[in-house]
Amino acid sequence: MTITVVVADDQTAVREGLATLLGLADGIDVVGEAADGDEAVALVAAHAPDVVLMDLHMPRRDGVEATARITAAHPATRVVVLTTYADDEHILGALRAGALGYLTKDAGRVQIAQAVRAAAAGQSVLDATVQQRLVAAASGPPRPATDGPLPDGLTAREAEVLGLIAAGLSNREIAERLFVTEVTVKSHVNRLFAKIGARDRAQAVRYAYEHGLRSA
Repeated sequence: MTITVVVADDQTAVREGLATLLGLADGIDVVGEAADGDEAVALVAAHAPDVVLMDLHMPRRDGVEATARITAAHPATRVVVLTTYADDEHILGALRAGALGYLTKDAGRVQIAQAVRAAAAGQSVLDATVQQRLVAAASGPPRPATDGPLPDGLTAREAEVLGLIAAGLSNREIAERLFVTEVTVKSHVNRLFAKIGARDRAQAVRYAYEHGLRSA
C-alpha cells in the first residue's frame, strides 16, 4: 500500500526538500505541502493522508495546535514532528497534542522515511535525542509510599514496571531486574497500558513523567 503524506514547514526550501526526499522513497506519496498550521489542517481535511510530517514553529497556527486539531478531528492520520527543538517543553507539548513520533532535523532521509512508515503502521517513533530527554526527565528517585494512592488503579508492581519502562528498560531487562519471567512482565505491561490508556511505550513514558512514577 502507498502511504500518503502531507509535509508542513514554513520554510519553503525545507518543505520542498522534504517533499522531494519522501517522494523518492518507495511506497510514499506526498499529497500536499503546507506553509503553516492552518494549511496543514485544511490539507488533512481535503486529502485524509496517512501521515503528516509537522514542523512546530509556523505562522498563524503552530505545529502543536495543528497537531491537536488534526488528531482530534482525523484520528486515522498520524502526526510525526520534525523540528529543530528537542527541549522538554516542545517534546511534551507535541506528544500531549497527539503526535505519534518526534524527530529533530538532524535526522537523515532514511530515518525520516522509516519514521513515516512506522507512524503509518501506528508505531511511535522517537529519535535518540528525544528518547534521552524523556528518560532523563523521567529518571530520579522512586516515588515515596507516602505520596498517597497510585493513579488509575495501578498496583505497586505495575507502577514499578512503568517506572522501569520510563527508565528505558526492555521487557527482558525489567524481568532480570525484578527476578521474574518475561511473560510476567508482559502481563504487567498489558494491564498497566490498559489502565493508563497508553498505546505504546512512548505514551507510557509520558504518563510516568507527568505522574511522578519514576524509577532510579
